[in-house]
Order: sequence, then structure tokens, then C-alpha cells
Amino acid sequence: MKKIKYILFVLCLVPLAALASGSEVKLDHAPLRPDDKLSLQRGAHTFVNYCLSCHSAEFMRYNRLRDLGLSENQISDNLIFTGQKVGELMTVAMKKKEAKQWFGVAPPDLSVIARSRGPDWLYTYLRKFYRDESTATGWNNVVFDKAAMPHVLYQLQGEQSLVTKTVDDGHGGKHEVSELKLDKPGTLSKTEYDAYVADLVNYLVYLGEPAATKRVQIGIVVMLFLFVMLGLAYALKHEYWRDIH
Repeated sequence: MKKIKYILFVLCLVPLAALASGSEVKLDHAPLRPDDKLSLQRGAHTFVNYCLSCHSAEFMRYNRLRDLGLSENQISDNLIFTGQKVGELMTVAMKKKEAKQWFGVAPPDLSVIARSRGPDWLYTYLRKFYRDESTATGWNNVVFDKAAMPHVLYQLQGEQSLVTKTVDDGHGGKHEVSELKLDKPGTLSKTEYDAYVADLVNYLVYLGEPAATKRVQIGIVVMLFLFVMLGLAYALKHEYWRDIH
């Protein structure tokens, strides 16, 4: 009996250990604006230009971008570069087998990446690439060590390096701290690049659940309706039992 209790105790600690091991990198808060259609349009433009060449979004059709205020002509002229039609799925021509040979792993589909990873993880990940000549791509990432994905946005952000230094912990001891240093500036400033990535993450969140905003609006209307009906039902009950009590 004691052995069984010990095993159950250890199993209960496993999720806590996993949580502790995954909390080494502090994630930055993603400034999402799900109601900002201009931000979503910019994010969609970034997605098809930089992400869709390797990553697919097989659960999304191009014509769903009409929900962002774009016409079919705008979608076909500005967001489709592969000859696909507006009603087709957002797929890529690259085969998974070929991608695995080139990158070591097939690039994942991004349809629900924001729901699996979380917007804060994506926002931090896309801003934490640094040069690392020991990797096959020449890039590494603070959030995802030995990431197979190269830094496709480096011309915008610039090139960073990971610098480790020793600092005083304030209690007589010392410890090492790693931080990113910008060696070669990109075409965007830090503030501009952060906003650029925020728009992309905003779109990736929309991609995972396009009807999320409408669902929340409908939910609020339904709850208001139920509260009103609750008041009417109580008033009716009070009127019905008034003569009896």
C-alpha cells in the first residue's frame, strides 16, 4: 500500500517538474488586438510572404480573409502568389519528405500553432533568434534551442548574438546571465520590428479560431438575454404567487 502511495505521489510531481523545466525562459506578453482588422491584414500579408513558402495552413481557405475586410480581388492580387484560387486551402507545394531531407524535420502546419504554443511563446520566439555557426542553418533561438527554422525575418530585425556575462547576485556570489546583442541592425528599428511581429502573431491567433471574436460577441448577447429573461421570469413568478401568499 505504501508503495502504491509513493508511485502516485511521484506521478503527481511529474507535471510540476515539466512546468518547472519549461519556465526557464521568460516569455514576453504578446500585444494582441483581435478587433484590429488593419493589424490582421498586415499580419496576413507577412504570413503569406514569409511563412507560407514552407509552412502550410491547411485548415484555412484564402476566401476567409474576406472577414478581415479584404475583397476577393485584393486577396488574389496581393496574397496569392502560387496561382491558387481564392476558394482553395492555404497549402504549400513543398513535400513533407523533401522538407525533412532539407531541414531535418518537416515544417509544421500553422493552422492551430497559436492554440498549441500560445501567443506569448510565438511573440517571444520570433524576436529571439541569434547567430550560431554550430547549427545547420547558422541560427539558433533562445526559446527553442537548436531550432531547425532559420531566421527568415533577419533582414528586418537584424543579426543578434548571444552574449554571456558574469554578474554579482547581491549576496556575495556570482552567476552567469545570457542576453542578446544586436550586431547588425535591420531595416526596422526594435520598436517597429516588435510591432511587425505582433501583427503576425495577431493573425496566427486569428488563424487558429477565425470565429473567436464573433463567438465572444454572440456569447455576450446570449448572456444579456438570459439575464433579462431571468428578471421577467422572477417578476412573473412574483405576480403568480402574490394572491396565494
